[in-house]
Amino acid sequence: MKKPYFKTAPGSPAPLRLDVERSIRFQEVDALGIVWHGHYPSYFEDARVALGNRYGVGYLDFHRENIITPIKQLWIDYIAPLRFGEKCTITAILHWTEAARINFEFEIRSQAGTLATTGYTVQLFLDSDGNILTYPPDFYQKFLATWKKGEI
Repeated sequence: MKKPYFKTAPGSPAPLRLDVERSIRFQEVDALGIVWHGHYPSYFEDARVALGNRYGVGYLDFHRENIITPIKQLWIDYIAPLRFGEKCTITAILHWTEAARINFEFEIRSQAGTLATTGYTVQLFLDSDGNILTYPPDFYQKFLATWKKGEI
């Protein structure tokens, strides 16, 4: 069993999860027919965007609030290769935190169900002038309150 990327504080709500399926395209593989390591962040992005859009905390939601959410940390653990033409499932897992950050964990499984890749990203909140926010923006705090009440 892998070590968790994020600690769960007592009383925290369960993480939010969303799966995205996609096929590995020719342009994403190297001469050996396996996915080039540099494409995995874009796979994470596919699932992160889908989860954010589902719950009203996607990039355009932050943009409307004049909030920028750059990635501060990106970590990838490569376990097994993905190959051209194969389908895979990317799971985004949003972990609870009251800090001014967004903690996403990712799992990528081959079409056979083999765990191929895991990883995480941490995003910060910046205002439109690029200043780091020390508290989540108001609309995100409302999202957190709804999540904590179990209404999501």
